[in-house]
Amino acid sequence: MRRAATWALVALLGGGGLVAAGSKTDTGKPRLEMRASPRMAFPPVNVFLVAELKGGEAVEEFYCPGLVWDWGDGTRSSEEGDCPPYYDGVELDRFFSAHHAYGRPGTYEVKLTMRRASHTVAEARVPIYVYGGEGGSSE
Repeated sequence: MRRAATWALVALLGGGGLVAAGSKTDTGKPRLEMRASPRMAFPPVNVFLVAELKGGEAVEEFYCPGLVWDWGDGTRSSEEGDCPPYYDGVELDRFFSAHHAYGRPGTYEVKLTMRRASHTVAEARVPIYVYGGEGGSSE
């Protein structure tokens, strides 16, 4: 049995020009990407993380999400949005940022979970490498 193609390309001829429209099976949802600076360091280090919703349309499930930052070191932070009600045409917040300090060497995987009405709508992960040396401890 053949699987349906993920992307369909439709070419339309209209108004004297060729118009190409792409449609994805998972209709127009943004994707969450995250980066960290620095990703490699010696302790102690304060890491700055930026997550971005890329592409997709302004669908309600991505409007005013709650954020859960899992720092990979046994700690978490969370934020809840305080926004007016959703309406068609509203712009999504597409950038989210946070800082976190690491005091010990290790490999940490930071995970950001976007939640809306207690459902996960997107996740992104990025590894942080903290090398050797004697750093302070948060114990």
